[in-house]
Amino acid sequence: MDFQIKEQYFLVGGAGSGFGRAIAAALAAEDAQVLAVSRTEEKLIELQKSFPKQIKYIAGDITTAEVHEMIMKQLVGKKLSGVLVNAGGPPTGQFEEISMEQWEQGWNTVVKWKIQLIKLLLPHFIDNKYGRIVFIESVSVKQPVANLILSNSLRPAIVGFAKTLAQEVAGNGITLNVLAPGYHSTAAMERLFKKKSELENISIDEAKHAFEKEIIVGEMGTPEEMAVLALWLLSPLSRFVTGQTFSHDGGIVKGI
Repeated sequence: MDFQIKEQYFLVGGAGSGFGRAIAAALAAEDAQVLAVSRTEEKLIELQKSFPKQIKYIAGDITTAEVHEMIMKQLVGKKLSGVLVNAGGPPTGQFEEISMEQWEQGWNTVVKWKIQLIKLLLPHFIDNKYGRIVFIESVSVKQPVANLILSNSLRPAIVGFAKTLAQEVAGNGITLNVLAPGYHSTAAMERLFKKKSELENISIDEAKHAFEKEIIVGEMGTPEEMAVLALWLLSPLSRFVTGQTFSHDGGIVKGI
């Protein structure tokens, strides 16, 4: 399938591992140009070696104003086609475990930096009369996940933000959509396995099996599988889709 993104320019957050890396690699494999951002420079170097002509990178924390400045400098003279808004999530925990300081940090980690980044990027998209903005959040925006009170509470704010902004900028050829991944083979799931094993006094393998029992297709998803959906949402082919939240969850969401 031709996604019609050859030579288009994309910004990808969290590109060192997991969903971000899989999506950056998928874009590069389609001959798109990618500015990959991650705190782990060694992983970015490895990614760039796989796609030396397509990948440039910034090693730093995409949630910070300092890295936002670095991104904007890289965009000078370039036509940005799309952005994958993605970074690590908040810590696991139940209500009584989470301090007010962690709630404040959770706001910064999950919500604040994303709004700040879009404020900076939106004028580029408006000037170009084109843009694809995709947020990676969590299945927790569809139904709560045990031991993730910060994610369950704060991530829905981005869904509301994306839905509202999508309506405000639709006439400019700009779309905003949210990916809500369920249980995939990523480092984030490893943290959930560990938390469940501690709370229930079971082994990591038993905790993993308990999560897998919720997945009606029978096993964890992979970042590469979700990357195909992200690729389409970041492409011109998704013109008629905006303000939507897509579960990629193997069937664990029970709501209609």
